[in-house]
Amino acid sequence: MKDGKILTMGIESSCDETAIAVLANGREVLSNVISSQISIHTVYGGVVPEIASRHHLNNIPFVFKQALDEAGVSLDDIDEIGVTAGPGLPGAVLMGAAYAKALSMASGISLVGVHHIQGHIMANLIEHPEIEPPFLSLVVSGGHTHIIQVLGYNEFKILGCTRDDAVGEAYDKVARVLGLGYPGGPKVDALAKEGDPNAIEFKRVYLEKGSLDFSLSGTKTAVVNYMHNAEQKGLEVNRADVAASFQEAVVDVLVDKTMLAMKETKAPYLVLAGGVACNSRLRERLEKALKEKGKKLYVPSPILCTDNGAMIAAAAYRKAREGKYSTLSLDVFPGLNIETGLHKLEE
Repeated sequence: MKDGKILTMGIESSCDETAIAVLANGREVLSNVISSQISIHTVYGGVVPEIASRHHLNNIPFVFKQALDEAGVSLDDIDEIGVTAGPGLPGAVLMGAAYAKALSMASGISLVGVHHIQGHIMANLIEHPEIEPPFLSLVVSGGHTHIIQVLGYNEFKILGCTRDDAVGEAYDKVARVLGLGYPGGPKVDALAKEGDPNAIEFKRVYLEKGSLDFSLSGTKTAVVNYMHNAEQKGLEVNRADVAASFQEAVVDVLVDKTMLAMKETKAPYLVLAGGVACNSRLRERLEKALKEKGKKLYVPSPILCTDNGAMIAAAAYRKAREGKYSTLSLDVFPGLNIETGLHKLEE
């Protein structure tokens, strides 16, 4: 504690960002240091798990020191250490968790295991203090596509999730076939602004009537087949039109199912979270649809959408206030379910 404020450290290493932040009273960002590996994995067209783990191991001591220096605090000032314990790449999650447990053991500071998706949702609370449960959240990222009813700061109900590809994963694969490179999300979004979203009719998959689940592999495959067929026939392709049409198909389904969930839950507002929350077309369409219903959309700044330590600290702060601490035997859970598996972090 410093100046009467509770200081929470958040450590995130679930994929290819080594990130550590310090928050005061769960909202004030004192530091938020992120070491990205994008340039390293770009040559491979995606994240290579073993390489990501090695770089986390090398980067985390330096990120830790920088986070403390930028916050102007010492480890002795920290009240609790939150760390992502899942889901994520097994080796990557393990690097952050091992470091957090070592810090906790050496200093006696309380340890808080955090669910990665909970972190994404709680990132909104940093910038929007008026947000309080219950509310609805759409979580869209490279590994996750979920509609989640947030019943409390530490209580969640999954209303829908992807049955195959996550949104970000589909974007990466489409970007690859379009020759845009990695990461695909921002590149497809940028190119789509130059194209006609109605130029090509790509598949929109809604599954069973009333289902809030997603299936994006069919839409992705339709784009891949379209490009391959054009190549085999020697036809010229307007890549901007392909990007715009693909994006519109994906956004149509995301918006339609989210609005259905808003209606069913009577949620007061929607909280958008995850890396794909930066997508300009998704934000635009959701904001318009919600405004027509007299509802509001909350979205964090881009730096808080992608993986970061501040979101983990925000979630850890909320867990600690309810006494939901972890022991030094904290394990990592690559496929941890946010609705049914949170108890594992306190065992």
